[in-house]
Amino acid sequence: MEDDAGDALLVADALETAGMTQAVLHVGDGDQALTFLQDPASPRPDLVLLDLNMPRVSGHEVLSVVKNDLHLATIPVVVFSTSRNPDDVQASYGSHANAYVIKPQDIDGYDQVVGAIYRFFDEIAVRSPALAA
Repeated sequence: MEDDAGDALLVADALETAGMTQAVLHVGDGDQALTFLQDPASPRPDLVLLDLNMPRVSGHEVLSVVKNDLHLATIPVVVFSTSRNPDDVQASYGSHANAYVIKPQDIDGYDQVVGAIYRFFDEIAVRSPALAA
């Protein structure tokens, strides 16, 4: 869940480069993220890339809600942030983020980092039965 349209485009392009063919959802703020995730009619995401610095409802709050909701808790959430603040990292893992990744500085970095995240969760990690296709 990424509020910045430019970053969302970089992520979508990197996922496409990595071979992902599934849909990518971009939301404008944390409130929209929660509305989408909590709506039973919405498709269940395989993975959430979550920016911490989102308007209305912060990424920290979104993470806490997701990981404390029995229907959402098994969705892997990777915090994808520019913040290197140890407090943000500690709070994210304390709220059960599956990983904390610093956003790359350039396009090539996005391709490498986002591609690695995608490959890990798509090809290496064993998904919860609730997520199995």
